[in-house]
Amino acid sequence: MKKIAYLSFVAAISLPVIAVAEIPADLDTDADGVLTIDEVQASFPEVTSDGFSAMDLNADGVLDEDEVTAAQEAGLMPPTES
Repeated sequence: MKKIAYLSFVAAISLPVIAVAEIPADLDTDADGVLTIDEVQASFPEVTSDGFSAMDLNADGVLDEDEVTAAQEAGLMPPTES
């Protein structure tokens, strides 16, 4: 029983790491793992500040990997290649 619990725990903590795609380096010019509005607009000049705010789900001023994925799935940001 302990072995099953351990394997379940390992699988549970591994899934988020597997599911998260990296932000492409050509977008994340300062390599800090998040995108600022300037970084987004450098590649996608059509993104307005209002559009960026709509993508910034937690309103922290940057887009993390989950927000980029959500924005792309919602059609707010073009898909990128990793």
